[in-house]
Amino acid sequence: MIADYIPLPRFAGGHKMTLYAWARRRIFPELPAAVERCFEVADDARVLAHCHWQPQREAHPTLIALHGLEGSSEAHYMRGIASKAWARSFNVVRLNQRNCGGTEHLSAGLYHSGLTADPLVVLRELAAKDGLTRMAIAGYSLGGNLALKIAGDLGPDASRELCAVAAVSPVMELEACVTAIERRENRLYEWNFCRNLQSRMRRKAKACPDKWDTAGLWKIWSIRAFDERYTAPHHGFADAADYYHRASAMRVVDRIAIPALIVTAEDDPFVPPEPFRDPKVTGNPHITTVITAHGGHCGFIGEASGYDGYWAEKMVVDFVASQT
Repeated sequence: MIADYIPLPRFAGGHKMTLYAWARRRIFPELPAAVERCFEVADDARVLAHCHWQPQREAHPTLIALHGLEGSSEAHYMRGIASKAWARSFNVVRLNQRNCGGTEHLSAGLYHSGLTADPLVVLRELAAKDGLTRMAIAGYSLGGNLALKIAGDLGPDASRELCAVAAVSPVMELEACVTAIERRENRLYEWNFCRNLQSRMRRKAKACPDKWDTAGLWKIWSIRAFDERYTAPHHGFADAADYYHRASAMRVVDRIAIPALIVTAEDDPFVPPEPFRDPKVTGNPHITTVITAHGGHCGFIGEASGYDGYWAEKMVVDFVASQT
């Protein structure tokens, strides 16, 4: 049963809710200190996770949390969902994408929006080495696309490894999202993403000085231009358009065969709602889609009533708990 979402009245608009969620400081006194763990996901790449283990971890379900573009395991929603899942007796693995969370030195290359191989390695290592059997993946924004794409890529075989997936504000159709963020009213978001991408590439160039050319990097102020120059060629895509098409969960969402939850908002500034009404989504009986009138991008903050008001985090934890 998915509870209705009632936004904070003064932050009901998409931009207001998005910016409020980004700027609001949060503390999580109930969440115990994390244990750091590196996973070798490729010959030239390791990713860092912050793990919260229950006593006798193999007896508990596990939630793997995935962050969004230029986020990290320390993003407020990553810690927020970890706190709620921990309170429900979950192990929680807050996973960084390659180079995120100050880990540029751990990987030779870059991450991208459809790089599902890395969380799959983590999932399988947790099963093989830690004896964990009841696992779910939850992602926000880019991480939401990854969660859905993993389930779609695995298709009917997913149930051997995963109990459920959940996605909040997922960039499930990348071309549509990049086009939306290029609108004039979204310039602030794109500027912020590009500023962070530029900073990351400069750190990357310092870590691997012979691999990355940063000449003219300061001129790149669109996500599409960044992906055209760096992301697409590095990962073997023909261009940014090819990358957006092939990395989008929309290509495989109809193959999802385990319980999946999608939470998105009509007023999300740069994730249009139309793909979530596509028959590939609505016709899949394994997918529960919740499209709220308000919520912004990864916001969904309501009045605190028995919890901290971060509604989407609560819905995700409630959903995966019901499936594990």
